[in-house]
Amino acid sequence: MKDKIELLEDKIQQALAGGGAARIESQHKKGKLTARERIHFLMDENSFEEIGMMVTHRSTDFGMEREKYLGDGVVTGYGNINGRLVYVFSQDFTVFGGSLSETHAEKICKIMDMAMKNGAPVIGLNDSGGARIQEGVVSLGGYADIFYRNVQASGVIPQLSAIMGPCAGGAVYSPAITDFILMVENTSYMFVTGPNVVKTVTHEEVSSEELGGASTHATKSGVTHFACSNELDAINHVKKLLSYMPQNCEEVPAQLPYEMANENRPALNDIMPQNANQPYDVRSIIEATVDSESFLEVHKDYAENIVVGFARLAGRSIGIVANQPAYLAGVLDNHASTKAARFVRFCDCFNIPLLVFEDVPGFLPGTDQEWNGIITNGAKLLYAFSEATVPRITVITRKAYGGAYDVMNSKHIGADLNYAWPTAEIAVMGAKGAAEIIFKKEITTAEKPEEKWLEKEKLYSETFANPYRAAERGFVDEVIEPSQTRNKLIKAFKMLENKVVNTPRKKHGNIPL
Repeated sequence: MKDKIELLEDKIQQALAGGGAARIESQHKKGKLTARERIHFLMDENSFEEIGMMVTHRSTDFGMEREKYLGDGVVTGYGNINGRLVYVFSQDFTVFGGSLSETHAEKICKIMDMAMKNGAPVIGLNDSGGARIQEGVVSLGGYADIFYRNVQASGVIPQLSAIMGPCAGGAVYSPAITDFILMVENTSYMFVTGPNVVKTVTHEEVSSEELGGASTHATKSGVTHFACSNELDAINHVKKLLSYMPQNCEEVPAQLPYEMANENRPALNDIMPQNANQPYDVRSIIEATVDSESFLEVHKDYAENIVVGFARLAGRSIGIVANQPAYLAGVLDNHASTKAARFVRFCDCFNIPLLVFEDVPGFLPGTDQEWNGIITNGAKLLYAFSEATVPRITVITRKAYGGAYDVMNSKHIGADLNYAWPTAEIAVMGAKGAAEIIFKKEITTAEKPEEKWLEKEKLYSETFANPYRAAERGFVDEVIEPSQTRNKLIKAFKMLENKVVNTPRKKHGNIPL
């Protein structure tokens, strides 16, 4: 028995060594942790249980049978994060560059299947050069097996992808299907085709970082939701992000203990500028309304005219969507619409109530927007809100103009409660443009057209640029003092916590993609 135990211990040590000391040192020199170090920092102490440590590849081509490593380039298993069960795979770049083989893929698929059966999140720590070329189509089939499971798991369990190194070719599509992507600045990148292929085909000179680095995807493409300064920062972001979510679609997020006190926030009365065209940062409203230091912004540097993120309200996890007047006056455009729609749908998948702060002058006009599909993209946000069955509340702080008023979680598309501040302006368009259209003949024939225009603008503003017409119709449930916002929202979400919606029977809707 002693000999057998020694053999087992020897094999365990082989598996723990990954690709060997030299390759581990090379990984560290790049500012990267190893696959096992990442798991160590991610999981609760001594909670990780590894599955598939002894797995090796089955390839015999190109001399591969002479080079085998236990684990085959990925560490898989389960454990706890803050006491919650999660499943994790961590690719090991020290073994064949973390490339995906048939058995590597089987290990990932196994824990994804277990996660689905047991209703717990899956976290992928990606650090891979892509498909293992020596295995040909077998490795491509392995990727497809993973993609299929990503889709089956979508909306059932949370799926988080942390990109810790290269992620190229087919490897990018699994993270793209998951709920959130986190990247590490300067050491991770994602692209379908690398710089060399780009140069060959299009003759463009571009570096890996410029083509698909964390900054690029956080600001230009919107592929990544978080760009983190280093790997530990990324791991901490994963933990924090997970804290706002339930284990699966059948549960609700954990509610933190909270003692009700004086929930009035007088500072909110002074946030709105006197001039209705003057910008302000909507984050100041969010942070004054939600629990202290609980707001976690998602997609912070992409489509900055809309702000989305998670927060807590009296200990309850909520999702926030807010127009941002400080950027492009808070208009809705292509990127803002898709960014918000994706976030709304995630919250609806996992029973996270939605809070909307609305200050929107409309959709961004122009050929660029129209030619790039603002009709379809704006409809995505409309669709996302309309199909959401979680508790939904809107607070109109200032402008709510045109079709954008409808789209931003109006009563007409199923919002449960709509509040308005006294500064709210709910109309088809701004007073200046409306006056020009309605009173065009009077203005053009007047002795002093400019004065007449100002007179009619004031008339339209007094009639419609307020929340009271909408309140008379019941489109706004209550006009509230800004300082009362937090208090009203806490009570309203408490009232809505057992909301049930019976939707028409169907296979699934056809969102305008």
